[in-house]
Amino acid sequence: MERAAVLAQISAVRHGFFGRAGGVSTGEFASLNVSAAIGDDPDLVAQNRALVERAVGAGALAILKQVHSSRVAILDQVPEASTIAADAAVTATRGIGLAILTADCTPILLADPIAGVLGAAHAGWRGAVDGIIGNTVEAMLSLGAKREDIRVAYGPTISGPNYEVGEQFRADFLALHPGGAHHFDTPDNRPPHFDLPGFVEEQLHAAGIDRVEQVGACTYAHPDRYFSHRYATHNGTRTGRQIAVIGMT
Repeated sequence: MERAAVLAQISAVRHGFFGRAGGVSTGEFASLNVSAAIGDDPDLVAQNRALVERAVGAGALAILKQVHSSRVAILDQVPEASTIAADAAVTATRGIGLAILTADCTPILLADPIAGVLGAAHAGWRGAVDGIIGNTVEAMLSLGAKREDIRVAYGPTISGPNYEVGEQFRADFLALHPGGAHHFDTPDNRPPHFDLPGFVEEQLHAAGIDRVEQVGACTYAHPDRYFSHRYATHNGTRTGRQIAVIGMT
């Protein structure tokens, strides 16, 4: 489990960015796979989720049905597993572990320690482009948070050098974000590569958040440490999902 100093300094907040180590799953899903939707044994997934709950100590995990959208759920209790289709959640209720599952996309954890409002967001390129980050901040504000008090950490995600996207992707992105050409690179005259974490951080600052910290490394470049969907696809295998969690005690 990796933690961010910007969140660890808040005494009432518990959080963690997990990789693939420390669980009970085997084979392609070894070992801390937390997704029950990719072919792993559901009993092993349940055991892995229980390990995460105990490690974080923030309460029961609230796991969304992530659909690469810009939708944000406001939670005052833990929903039944994956019954809410959204890619971010916010809460002002203690005992809920807001959880985000990823395997290359960017997990984002947010906290306003003064208002006691938390958020967690899943930022794939589609959700990030469509405004999931700004929507998450706005949902936190609706619960009483203030921009100047929100602290954010984002975790292990695919990096630009390993995220080849193609010309159509770049054209679609620039149609929505005309000033975003600096997030693309064309190494050795290859197809464009996209800097997802750089775009995520830019969007956080655009939403008025000043205290932002990055945690962890590139998921694709470290398949021994993290699950990476793109790495698995390139190597003809399946992969699990890692989890990021934040909650208040």
